[in-house]
Amino acid sequence: QVHVVESGGDLVQPGGSLRLSCAASGMIISIDGMGWYRQAPGKERELVATITSGGITKYADSVQGRFTISRDNTKNTVYLQMNSLKPEDTAVYYCNADITNWSGISRHWGQGTQVTVSS
Repeated sequence: QVHVVESGGDLVQPGGSLRLSCAASGMIISIDGMGWYRQAPGKERELVATITSGGITKYADSVQGRFTISRDNTKNTVYLQMNSLKPEDTAVYYCNADITNWSGISRHWGQGTQVTVSS
């Protein structure tokens, strides 16, 4: 069994900052790519940022320069530092991880964490 759990969502004022964490645990041999996605009410889930096992990052245009994705491979954890938050960043943020275990490689998703940007 593999578990992916996000944390760190909260209510924050516009212009504020927040740091999300996502930890994978369980039957894990290795983790390749990890990423953050978000889904706002009435909208489709969209990519926010991804990071490879070697640290190569990719960002959505809407968050470039404001958000930073990073990971700690020793802890099987990925982070999302969010600065200069805007009301349009309000969404449920989901983490995923491409995990290899004895069953092969598969993508695992967390349950999501709510981020609300409002005054």
